[in-house]
Amino acid sequence: MKILTQVKSPNTESRCGRHFLAAVVIALLLIPTGARAAGLSDILSLLMTISGTLQDAIGGVLNQIQSLNTTVNNFRQTVIWPVNQINQTKQFINSTQAQYQGVMSRIQSLKNNSATLLNPAQLESIFRSTQAANVAQLQPAYAGVYGPLPSPSDARLAQRNLMDMDDAMAIGSLKTAVISDQATQGTLRLANRLEQQSSAAASGSAPMLAAQAQIAELETQAQLAKVLAAELRQEAARLAHQNVLIKQSAATARNLQNQAQQILNAPQE
Repeated sequence: MKILTQVKSPNTESRCGRHFLAAVVIALLLIPTGARAAGLSDILSLLMTISGTLQDAIGGVLNQIQSLNTTVNNFRQTVIWPVNQINQTKQFINSTQAQYQGVMSRIQSLKNNSATLLNPAQLESIFRSTQAANVAQLQPAYAGVYGPLPSPSDARLAQRNLMDMDDAMAIGSLKTAVISDQATQGTLRLANRLEQQSSAAASGSAPMLAAQAQIAELETQAQLAKVLAAELRQEAARLAHQNVLIKQSAATARNLQNQAQQILNAPQE
């Protein structure tokens, strides 16, 4: 295989011939003078035979191999990975990035905080921070805006339970929103990296980039499912709150009916 590899280059045959002739000359110098004269013609005939074999048989096969490699490379560059289309795609990606990347960056950096007072502004800043590490600060900030639970002497147990549950669902949804915003920022950064890689990707690397994009899409779908679950929990808590109010109204009506029945059944003096 080493010999075939060396013979592939244009000057391989001449180089091999020169090396072989040099080795033969050295061998001739080392043998006795009589034997050297007697076998010189045989050695020259052997050299001519070897040279002809290299040029005709092996050289022809190597030329065919080189021609086959050239055909395969041309097929890859024109059919499997067409160079012109790949370059056009890269130019389109670069022009799209130059046109929209600045605008998208400005949109993402816009601050839409609207609260003006101290406690509301602090709460809004926390749940718009896109930092999951700040979720521990939501509880006290929420209480600073919406107030703590009333004491048992100021409200009945059923009312305190409803208020506590409503606060829990609201804080849970805010925490989910903060975590979702952070995950969204990570997905956007991954999308930017994939966009940059696609503009400089080598031929044949498209399946790898597509696999990364599909993984990012699955992560986004999972995050959307979490947000949807939070919305469903919030809606379920709202319906439960309304149902408790209806139950309390029914209990109040029943008590009123019992009291009215007692008054009607009371003996008259």
